[in-house]
Amino acid sequence: MVAPSPPTLPVDGPRVSVIVPGYGVAAFLDDALTSLQRQTLPAWEAVVIDDGDPAVAGTVAPFLADPRIRLCQTANHGVSAARNTAIAASHAPLIALLDGDDLFRPTYLATLLPILEADPTVRLATCNARIFGAVTGERHCVEHDQPTRGTWLSVLDRSFNIYIGSIFRRADFETLGGFDETMTHAEDLDLWVRLMALGGEAHYVDQVLCEYRVRAGSASAQALRLLRGSLKVQAKARASLAPTAPAIATVERLMNETRDALAFEEAIDRIVAGQARSGLADLRRIGTHVESHMSGPTWQLALALWHWLPGLAAPMLRWRRRAHRRGGTRGAPSPSFLETES
Repeated sequence: MVAPSPPTLPVDGPRVSVIVPGYGVAAFLDDALTSLQRQTLPAWEAVVIDDGDPAVAGTVAPFLADPRIRLCQTANHGVSAARNTAIAASHAPLIALLDGDDLFRPTYLATLLPILEADPTVRLATCNARIFGAVTGERHCVEHDQPTRGTWLSVLDRSFNIYIGSIFRRADFETLGGFDETMTHAEDLDLWVRLMALGGEAHYVDQVLCEYRVRAGSASAQALRLLRGSLKVQAKARASLAPTAPAIATVERLMNETRDALAFEEAIDRIVAGQARSGLADLRRIGTHVESHMSGPTWQLALALWHWLPGLAAPMLRWRRRAHRRGGTRGAPSPSFLETES
């Protein structure tokens, strides 16, 4: 049997640079890089960024026989700095993000690249993804009808969902100065919003082209961090607007909703930690002006029960979080992250 020829770099250079952060996910990098090698579009390069995880180099070593894959090693400064470093070391006109514990399906690049290459008004291209791993049931990142095109405001308010494994233009990324390295959470949402502020639209392909892995962790702690990150993104967006911009009122309303969602999560945390009376008082206060959180009959029944038997609140809410845990998303959770369906 004749051995297959090793892959080669395209003569004209790669069409896309795939950025793969490896910190903390060395156990999954084999799957991520294998999914990249299975792409039906071969004209790519990949930079795996190892920012201080000693396990990454050994995992990546077998893949370095593929000349399209390189390893970049730095000290640990967080995921935003890692991605910025890897992008600076890459060359293609388009950039795709593949987290080291996620996967691309074989037609991911072949489907999304032509969209950006054919239409200069498209600022980024995204798709749907299957969520798997430490979840109670597999689901998709986008589970509602979503339009093909998204605007700056629909990206900011999350009515237009952008999956982390999206593709954008190097020139735009450099214009923005890259990822904001002060962002510890919601750094992807921050980039999407700033990209959209350049003008143009986001393009959504209604196909499951990626696999998003959820690892075990604290869903409540992650929700709080992501909400705080989202509030920072919204505040930055508000500050970027002209004083007479029509969107100001909408952005301020969105910021107030995020503050209420944050207070809601913090109240539940206090209840679960044993501070039932103060936490329940805050839940009732929030419920008086944020009907979306607790408008369902189950919530109303639970609040009435907890009024007389506050000791039941903590175990019921712990059960609720376990039942609805899906792990942390790489963006802001919905304010109804823990909401009981009506």
